[in-house]
Amino acid sequence: MKNLKLFSEVSQNIQLHSTEEVVRFAAYDIDQSRLFFASSTNLVYALHLSSFQNGRAGTKSALPVEVCSIDLEPEDFISAFDYLAEKESLLIGTSQGLLLVHNVESNVTELVGNIEGGVKCISPSPTGDLLGLITGFGQLLVMTYDWVLMYERAIGEVPEGVHVREADGLSVNCGGISISWRGDGKYFATMSEVYESGCMYKKIKIWESDSGALQSSSETKDFMKGILEWMPSGAKIAAVYERKSDDGSPSIAFFERNGLERSSFKIGEPGATVSCETLKWNSASDLLAGVVRCKTHDAIRVWFFSNNHWYLKHEIRYPREAGVMVMWDPTKPLQLICWTLAGQVTICNFMWVTAVMEDSTAFVVDNSKILVTPLSLSLMPPPLYLFSLSFSSAVRDIAYYSRNSKKYLAVFLSDGNLSLVEFPAPNTWEDLEGRDFNVEISDCKTALGSVVHLLWLDVHSLLCVSAYDSSQNKCLSSGSYETELRGSYLQEVEVVCYEDHVPDQVTCSGFGASVTFQTLLESPVMALGWNPSKRDSAFVEFEGGKVLGYAAKSGIMEARSSDDSVCFPSTCPWVRVAQVDASGVLKPLICGLDDMGRLYINGKSLCNNCSSFSVYSELANEVVTHLIILTKQDFLFIVDTKDVLQGEMALGNAYFVIDGRKRDEENMSFVNIWERGAKVVGVLNGDEAAVILQTMRGNLECVYPRKLVLSSIMNALAQQRFKDALNLVRRHRIDFNVIVDLYGWQAFLQSAVEFVEQVNNLNHVTEFVCAMKNEDVTETLYKNFSFSRKDKVSQVKDPCSNKVSSVLQAIRKALEEHIPESPSRELCILTTLARSDPPAIEESLLRIKSVREMELLNYSDDSRRKSCPSAEEALKHLLWLLDSEAVFEAALGLYDLNLAAIVALNSQRDPKEFLPYLQELERMSEPLMHFNIDIKLQRFDSALKNIVSAGDDYFPDCMNLMKKNPQLFPLGLQLITDPEKKQVVLEAWADHLTDEKHFEDAGTMYLCCSRLEKASKAYRECGDWSGVLRVGALMKLGKDEILKLAYELCEEVNALGKPGEAAKIALEYCKDISGGINLLINAREWEEALRVAFLHTTDGIISVVKNSALECASGLVSEFKESIEKVGKYLTRYLAVRQRRLLLAAKLKSEERSVIDLDDDTASEASSNLSGMSAYTLGTRRGSSASVSSSTATSKARDLRRQRKHGKIRPGSVGEEMALVEHLKGMRMTEGGKRELKSLLICLVTLGEKESAQKLQQTAENFQVAQVAAVELADDTVSSESVDEEVYSFERYVQKTRSTSRDSDAFGWMLKVFISP
Repeated sequence: MKNLKLFSEVSQNIQLHSTEEVVRFAAYDIDQSRLFFASSTNLVYALHLSSFQNGRAGTKSALPVEVCSIDLEPEDFISAFDYLAEKESLLIGTSQGLLLVHNVESNVTELVGNIEGGVKCISPSPTGDLLGLITGFGQLLVMTYDWVLMYERAIGEVPEGVHVREADGLSVNCGGISISWRGDGKYFATMSEVYESGCMYKKIKIWESDSGALQSSSETKDFMKGILEWMPSGAKIAAVYERKSDDGSPSIAFFERNGLERSSFKIGEPGATVSCETLKWNSASDLLAGVVRCKTHDAIRVWFFSNNHWYLKHEIRYPREAGVMVMWDPTKPLQLICWTLAGQVTICNFMWVTAVMEDSTAFVVDNSKILVTPLSLSLMPPPLYLFSLSFSSAVRDIAYYSRNSKKYLAVFLSDGNLSLVEFPAPNTWEDLEGRDFNVEISDCKTALGSVVHLLWLDVHSLLCVSAYDSSQNKCLSSGSYETELRGSYLQEVEVVCYEDHVPDQVTCSGFGASVTFQTLLESPVMALGWNPSKRDSAFVEFEGGKVLGYAAKSGIMEARSSDDSVCFPSTCPWVRVAQVDASGVLKPLICGLDDMGRLYINGKSLCNNCSSFSVYSELANEVVTHLIILTKQDFLFIVDTKDVLQGEMALGNAYFVIDGRKRDEENMSFVNIWERGAKVVGVLNGDEAAVILQTMRGNLECVYPRKLVLSSIMNALAQQRFKDALNLVRRHRIDFNVIVDLYGWQAFLQSAVEFVEQVNNLNHVTEFVCAMKNEDVTETLYKNFSFSRKDKVSQVKDPCSNKVSSVLQAIRKALEEHIPESPSRELCILTTLARSDPPAIEESLLRIKSVREMELLNYSDDSRRKSCPSAEEALKHLLWLLDSEAVFEAALGLYDLNLAAIVALNSQRDPKEFLPYLQELERMSEPLMHFNIDIKLQRFDSALKNIVSAGDDYFPDCMNLMKKNPQLFPLGLQLITDPEKKQVVLEAWADHLTDEKHFEDAGTMYLCCSRLEKASKAYRECGDWSGVLRVGALMKLGKDEILKLAYELCEEVNALGKPGEAAKIALEYCKDISGGINLLINAREWEEALRVAFLHTTDGIISVVKNSALECASGLVSEFKESIEKVGKYLTRYLAVRQRRLLLAAKLKSEERSVIDLDDDTASEASSNLSGMSAYTLGTRRGSSASVSSSTATSKARDLRRQRKHGKIRPGSVGEEMALVEHLKGMRMTEGGKRELKSLLICLVTLGEKESAQKLQQTAENFQVAQVAAVELADDTVSSESVDEEVYSFERYVQKTRSTSRDSDAFGWMLKVFISP
């Protein structure tokens, strides 16, 4: 599905020294890209290919060449010629047997040998170590580059009795004797003469290069001349038969290394007199070029093999007197070098272009035929086709027009004529199958020249690039028109149709053409592209990558606006212009691909490893929505044009490079093409959403990338084409939830009726219903695909809503209201009920039950009976959708034993399993039956109601049910009205709460049922001493019993870590003043302890409070001083570690080493001065509760958990810095500690110990200031890249904190009377 296009043709002339001189031989120097030509006058011309880049196509100027003369005898002449890259010299053989080596640089010729009989052929091996030579006597000589003869063989087979001179004469006159090497140099082939039945024939012989042994030979055939060409890959050897085909035309045959013929094809039309002069394979072994001599002209033909068929892909005609010869560029597989006897050298640059057009129609060129196949109808790989078009000569270039329901094809032929074809509507093309249409040439009123590029501007106008004044023009029929034009022109051709188009038929005649506008080109044109955004306009790419706009009748527009000028960084032979939607404005997107695989979009690089690309449109207005890019790694990427236009090329080259280790993780962003070397040849736009690939073998493969399919589904939903969207989902096995999630399920509820009516297939609706699930697949299954939400209805997520139930309810309502009754509709409705979340099994069973009752009553309405399925069918359908056990339990839940039995029978259950159980239920009373069913189904609320309604005899069962299911106690209290039974229920509930350790609620419950002893015990268990004493009063305990109870409670409460509450019991109930004050002191409630001491005015008690306060103050002062010292050490250690980390980071950055490699060094060089830093041990010594943390049990437990979690800080570890910072933050004063500290200060002041109070406050303040300053300093240095000792000074931070933080809430515990200025 590809055609060979000639996109650049540059011709120049060698200035020969005389008119009689002609060019005979050519050789190529790969290293310096230059050509050598040997003429009939023994002159050698050296020509650099770079000189062609400075000339324009079609000019006829003389090239700057280097000329040197080979001195030979007057009768001697050059008969063989080649270039030896290893010696950087020309190897020349003469007719009299001289073997010369000519050094081009020094212009020195050296005689290296003299061959008897003359030299007929010279052929160096591809490996550069051997040289093959054929003499005039038919001897094969193989020698090294040091001119050491390895062996000599006779290539001909002349039997005895045949005069040698006759054989020699035959050999000399046959011409074209050659040696052809295999690409690896191990074998070579020769054409040998064989004498049979009085005639001379030829056969192919294959020789082993190292030993000279004859490996194999072909059968004796009538080969044409000595033409022989071994494919570089080594698969085939090409030769030419004089008469092979039945019609008598010559044929090219292909042989294997074993001498057996593999295949052949004819090179001429039936009855035509043609001969083949030479054959040449290109370096990629995929193109075969040959010079074919016809009756009126010579033709360069290029063949291509695919799908076991040889296609003639291109033909270039020359006059017979030109004597054209060809060779392929050894380094560029698609560059053909042609030269004539007169010295005209032409460089032809070919390119492969897809034969599939924008509307998926394929036009495959094969000689004078075009094979037409609409791929939207059928994927037929060539040489298969739907119908064909036949022309008067070989096809060189085509242009296709498909817009506004018009379809035209313009074809430029090798004879210079232009043919035009108009096609009927695509829906009639199936009727054209197998037909062949002969297309007439158009009536051209003016000369068209040699057309290189061809493009439709509109339905009546063509744009083409034509070359004039070349030797080829003499062979063009349009050359008969006299013209004085020279060079290359960009010209408009007006197309006129003189005949009316017949509907449903292909119009092949009645067209006329004439040139209406011409522009002389100063630079070669590389490509043309139609501009879909402007009428009658196009883009023209020149050599170097510059792209300019072209307007009809106005010519090329210079770079006046950004829309009409783009510059690619390099020449891009493949150019495609796509119309895209850029925020509501239609703009052209110019895509260019160069021969290195670099893909550019509007001049900017998008992908560096692209092998082929195409464009895809999901809309009917020709707006391109996606780029199809196939990389050299055989990965197919689908790129949204919005991603390309976003910002400055949001997608980079790295997006298209897939690391093998990441393929599984990113397998949703590309498609892995299984055929290596496959190419994108086209796409199927719209809902087809297909990419057409052609493999190296020639067959076509159609892939449907998920991204394109999902985009097509979204487009169909945006247009509310629900049936098309559903068909796409079913065809490509997409999750059905995509329809609902892309459309927006809340919006889908409003369109459910339209959905059901459009689909109009209950089986498809049933499939859709069965696939519904409560998740957004665009965020789960297809989360790697980017979806545009502009068409999705915006909706607020409602956590209480249910997507499945809501959608299925809407579908069910639409079915009931808009679809006629039928068995299929009823089954579909049952499906919506069964697939609801949760399944509406009972409602489904009720519908089946109604059908069953109708059947039992022998309902006489036939229409009603026909509109519903049988109960058995409906039940089987429900059982297929749901678990049979769930359906059986739902039937039981309806308390319908008959229905349950039917369900059990249809679910293939053994009657022994369910029948005794159902019979047992049938013998029970109705409430008891309901109770047992509810118990089985674990519907305990309903079971409780049924057992209560069964009567007082079943009250024990009622209590057992509530005890086993405590959540039923509230419902039981509502259902049971008897006061005595309520008391029993309350006591059972309270016992349950006691077992669950909910003692406070249990105590209240016991009070409700007057169980005072149990209530007292419950309050005592939860530590509620007030509740215990209240219940004791209700129990009317005596004073002694109350006092005893109070002492017991005081001890218990104090043991629980609540000395403050224990003090209240001691003071209020036990009247123990001394014990209560001691408890208050233990609770650090200094003010309350002093108040009680003053209340009872006992000096001994006051002194106890005073001594305890002074002792506590002294301990706190010592602890605060120790903590201040620790803060300083921790901060110093942190700054040292931080400074060292920064130095190591700088060193690593300079040496490009890893931080991990230096962890051990850091640990080994860590400072050993860690004494007194308790954070570097397993635990931290605890001080008074007021110093750093609270004395409560909760604070202690939290500190212990923190210690167990973190453990000790390892010196030199990676986390040492942050561990030190966190430890400094953990040393802050807690709120409980601040409250206790303030209470102690007030107590000391009240007792007259002002100095102690002042000292304590100043010490505590110093600690808090130091801790806050250290934390602020550490936080500032964590984000800093350097630690400046002057900037990050601890003293500076202390002063700052002392001056700014005193008035903050953190220092609110301080007494203002002791605050220093």
